[in-house]
Amino acid sequence: MKKSITILVGFIHDFAAGCWVASVLAIYWLHNLQSSNQELAQTIAPLETDFFYLGISCVGIVLLTGMGRTFTYIENIYGANAEKLRKKMLVAKHMLLFGIFGTGTYWQYTMTFS
Repeated sequence: MKKSITILVGFIHDFAAGCWVASVLAIYWLHNLQSSNQELAQTIAPLETDFFYLGISCVGIVLLTGMGRTFTYIENIYGANAEKLRKKMLVAKHMLLFGIFGTGTYWQYTMTFS
């Protein structure tokens, strides 16, 4: 049962991250449509806002499931040396991704509420 939950949480984590990326692209596309066609601007604005809040929800899901993953990957399955390296790489990866998610969400915000 624990392995099934681990796989499910990992799937939800990755899926939510992909949905967040899709929301960034959707807002970018809608923002460009608004900029090029003022007649559509008022019609598209609520949709752009919906995608922004969907993206925020996805970030929340990524964070929650990421915390869940912290507790499911506690076994030393690769050996002590490999496990130390894996943990260092995970820290570096998450620092990079935190910057990407933060920058992307800020960019979404500026496009949506400018």
